[in-house]
Amino acid sequence: MGRNMLRRILWIVLLAFPIVAWFSMRYDRYAIDGDAVAYMDIGDLMQAHRWAGVVNAYWHPLYPLLLLVGRVVFHAGRMTELGAYYKVNLFLLLLQAVAVLAFCTAVCRLRDRWGGDGGAFRDAGVRTRYVLPVDGVRLLGIALLVIASQRELTLGKVRPDGLLQALLLFGFASMLAVCAEVAGSDVSLDGSARTRENDAYAPRLRVQLGFAALMGLSFGLGYLTKSFALLVALLAFAGIALFQWLWMRRSLVQAVMPSGVAFLVFALVAGPWVAALSHQKHRLDFGDSGSLNYAWYVAGTEKFHLEPWQTERFGSSDVHLLHPERQLMEHPGVYSYKALAYGTIPPWFDATFFNERIVTHIRPGQLLRRDVRNVALVFRYLLNHPEAWLLFGLLLLLGARLRGSWKHAFWALPVALGVAIWAIYGLVNVEERYVTAGYLTLLLPLFAALQMPASGEAASSEAANAAENAWLPQAAMVSVAFLALLALGESVRIAAEERREYSIAHLVPAWRDPGMYGTAEGLSAMGVRPGDEIACVGTIACVYDPYWMRLAGVRTTTEIFLDDDHLAEDLEAMPNRDSAYRTVQAEGARVLVGHFDPSHFTGPVASGWQRLGATDFFALPLNLSSTEGRVHP
Repeated sequence: MGRNMLRRILWIVLLAFPIVAWFSMRYDRYAIDGDAVAYMDIGDLMQAHRWAGVVNAYWHPLYPLLLLVGRVVFHAGRMTELGAYYKVNLFLLLLQAVAVLAFCTAVCRLRDRWGGDGGAFRDAGVRTRYVLPVDGVRLLGIALLVIASQRELTLGKVRPDGLLQALLLFGFASMLAVCAEVAGSDVSLDGSARTRENDAYAPRLRVQLGFAALMGLSFGLGYLTKSFALLVALLAFAGIALFQWLWMRRSLVQAVMPSGVAFLVFALVAGPWVAALSHQKHRLDFGDSGSLNYAWYVAGTEKFHLEPWQTERFGSSDVHLLHPERQLMEHPGVYSYKALAYGTIPPWFDATFFNERIVTHIRPGQLLRRDVRNVALVFRYLLNHPEAWLLFGLLLLLGARLRGSWKHAFWALPVALGVAIWAIYGLVNVEERYVTAGYLTLLLPLFAALQMPASGEAASSEAANAAENAWLPQAAMVSVAFLALLALGESVRIAAEERREYSIAHLVPAWRDPGMYGTAEGLSAMGVRPGDEIACVGTIACVYDPYWMRLAGVRTTTEIFLDDDHLAEDLEAMPNRDSAYRTVQAEGARVLVGHFDPSHFTGPVASGWQRLGATDFFALPLNLSSTEGRVHP
């Protein structure tokens, strides 16, 4: 396969990608959780200009803003908003494709400029050829993105991870573009620096600083998406300075200058949000999601319904809660969330509010146990994404090599940052949707660095060696093209299968989950109105499937905390069940909603409960009139 044919295949994939993505979006499964509901709620607060509620130390504002834009552009109401959000995610997937192309282009540009035309090291005395041309690396990047969109970054998940991935990749691409401009300048590779007297220096410097500004902008927007981007940005700013100073032999001032510009732009973008958070928390605050997740996953602090006197549930943290959830009963646990005036379900809307003043202490034993668990999750991720590393191993088996002087290790900086992303999450919690950006940042430069086998003869035999191994680049390009086409084909197959299943069940559009929409419609039929306060019982109704609350327009401000494994049995055996109901009723909840198996939820325990449509959700009228509480056929 020639490079012209490879480029044609790349264009075919790029043209087909939006069509396949649109088809996948239309039939992607419903996958809404509490994270999604919180982002939707923040978008609503933005639309209502309730900025005090928008400032949230757990969720950041850029993704909710895009959700709001989607609702406005597509004129979506509460019952149709998911269709608009799926379209927003489609746009973000296309943005990720552009980011992947930009990153791959920047990697190969630095490779070819620093390594010389066609991969020749200008000071090495021999010529080497890279196995994959730039179009091959681009095609591989798109293939891996398509695979990720089938698994952890599906369009039905209303989460900001795809947006964060795009912005991080744009930031890394800009970072490598700065280095490529340095490599393309007249700075010699033996360490001598150019001087300002050179006529071409000033224009080249302006281009470098322009890319540095784009780097700061990308990471700043990334921080407004998730606080995790702050750590990555600081590592990138330090990394590019060290890389230019130690590897590219720039003077310290020249090496630090792009980092300074990038940091300045980053501060201008992220600074207002930091100021808003710090004003709200009365301390310098960059976001508390990382510290809270460390407390929950590493320090052993209880995640649900922590009270100040429950010292046995503190783990290794110091806990001095400013405004904990109000416990109304101890057995069963009945809790009120009325202290927080925002959110469909307040403890999920802003976990930092009810967990303010949890300070964790690092204990090596706890950290080691969590690291062991996260290593297992890393292997699970690799086993769930075998295509790329199997292809990499195959190319090594066929003779491709990672070689060359560390002096020209163009891949070192992006690979180090990719490893850092994995390592940061590895300290707390590894989820596939978190680490895909690190996987791409690590793997794509390594593919770009693969070179032809070295000749055992003198440099004069290099041409003969290249001719002898000419089949290797051909095999690599065919393999990458085959992987990309297979990935697109698999997306079509998955979407077509989903379309068939949903059409048979008359569940089109796919986002209209009958359980969630049926529950909301059943509550409306009972007389529950948007803006009402209600209560819930059981983890399915209260935690795992909360979207019905948003569809009904209610706020869940009271919870009876029971496990769903034996929910009906636990209620039936509860001696003070009526007292718990009266406690919830006294809080003003219009109804109490729970999720039960209809075949087992019978007898006295089910007295007064009404099934909501054909769903497995039931509601117990508490503060409804007899007319309102009657479900009309």
